[in-house]
Amino acid sequence: MDKTADRLRPEPDREPKTQYAALPWRRSESGVEVLLITSRETKRWVIPKGWPIKKLKPADSAAQEALEEAGVVGPMSRKAIGVYHYDKRLRSGRTQHVRVFVYGLEAAELKAEWPEKDQRERRWTTPAFAAELVEEKELKKLLAAFEPKS
Repeated sequence: MDKTADRLRPEPDREPKTQYAALPWRRSESGVEVLLITSRETKRWVIPKGWPIKKLKPADSAAQEALEEAGVVGPMSRKAIGVYHYDKRLRSGRTQHVRVFVYGLEAAELKAEWPEKDQRERRWTTPAFAAELVEEKELKKLLAAFEPKS
């Protein structure tokens, strides 16, 4: 039996862990744009996300991740605009199934300096092109269908 493949397979009886993400967006002359960032290790295009932060509501956790990972601040949607799932590789080598609740963030300010500036790139693009850049199928659908409420 292949021990490496077995180690990387998610455990079927484990419930997904929850993360909260922000989908930063803005209106430009060409229409609505969304902000993607690169992941720290694999440099894949993703949206800012992270584990719940104690004493913060889900949308506020997502806003904190957007500030730390992308240097973007602005008003957040109070309700999730969507959800997607992915498998996160843990330091142990195992994978953890993760459910990500996504909150819209209307970008009011893009900071020149932010905590993870030296670890990530950021890129404004149309929701349709963003959907082509990300790997997660459900996130692709969410981005392709994105239309801000305000």
